[in-house]
Amino acid sequence: MIKSMTAFAREEYKKEFGVITWELRSVNHRYLEPFVRLPDDFRVLEGDVRNCIKSVLSRGKVECTMSFKGADESAQNVVVNAAAVEQLSILCASVEKQFNSLNDLTALDVLKWPGVMDAPKMDFEIVSHAAIFALENALAELVETREREGQKLGKIIEERLDAMQEIVAEVKTRIPLILVNSRNRLLERFGELSLQLDNDRLEQEMVLITQKADVDEELTRLETHLDEVRRIVNTKDSKPMGRRLDFLMQELNREANTLCSKSMDSETTRAGIDLKVYIEQMREQVQNIE
Repeated sequence: MIKSMTAFAREEYKKEFGVITWELRSVNHRYLEPFVRLPDDFRVLEGDVRNCIKSVLSRGKVECTMSFKGADESAQNVVVNAAAVEQLSILCASVEKQFNSLNDLTALDVLKWPGVMDAPKMDFEIVSHAAIFALENALAELVETREREGQKLGKIIEERLDAMQEIVAEVKTRIPLILVNSRNRLLERFGELSLQLDNDRLEQEMVLITQKADVDEELTRLETHLDEVRRIVNTKDSKPMGRRLDFLMQELNREANTLCSKSMDSETTRAGIDLKVYIEQMREQVQNIE
C-alpha cells in the first residue's frame, strides 16, 4: 500500500487533570527523522515518544509537538496547610515583640503567604499514560492521512505507466518499418553516388545498421521495469516502497537514454524523450512515497 510522507494530524485529549494536545507534521525525507517538542515537565517521555513514532513510521521528517494545559484550580480543590499557618503565626508573634507598631495580619494576608495554600498534586504517571495514548491516536490519524495521499499518488503513477507502456508498444511495432526505411535510404545514398553495390555488401551494411538500431533489449527491459513498478504500486504490503520505486525510476531513465542514443528516426527519438518526461514526473511523485 502506497503511503505518502506528507501529512498532518492533531489530537486533543481532555481529562479531569487537563487537556493534552498533539500536533504532528511530516514531510518527505530519505530516512525517519523525528523532531520532538515537549513541555518541560514531560521531557522524560521523549524516549517513549520516539519509540511510538518509529513503531508506525519508516521514513519522513516528522515534527511532533505536545502541549499541556492543566485543569483550573478552584477553592474546592485547594486546602490550607495547617503546619505552614502555625509556623507563620509563631513568626509573626516573634516579630511583634520587637515592632509594636505592626498591624495585625488579616486572613487574606495569611492565605497569600507561600506554602499556606496547597493544590492537589497531579499524578504524573496517569497523565503520562494519557499523553502516550493520545499520541498513538494522533499517529493513527497521521498514517490514515498518509494512506489517503498515497492513493492519489498511486493514481498519478498508474496514469504515467499506462502512457509509457503505449509508447513502448508503439516503438516495438515500428522497428520493422525503421529497418526498411534505413535500407531504402542506404540504397538511395549509394544511388546518388553512382556506386554499384552488390547484395553481399548491402547485407553487411544492413547488419551493421540493424545492430546499431537494435533496441529490442531496451524495450524489453522497459516493459519489465514498468511491470515491476505497477506490481509494487498495487501491492497490499505495508512495507515501505519508496526506495525501491526510486531505484526503478533510475533504471527506467537509463533505458530511455539508451533508446534515444540508438534512435534511427525522429519518431523513436520523440518516443524516448516522452518516456523521459513521464519518468521524471513519476520520480517527483516517488520522492513523497514512504
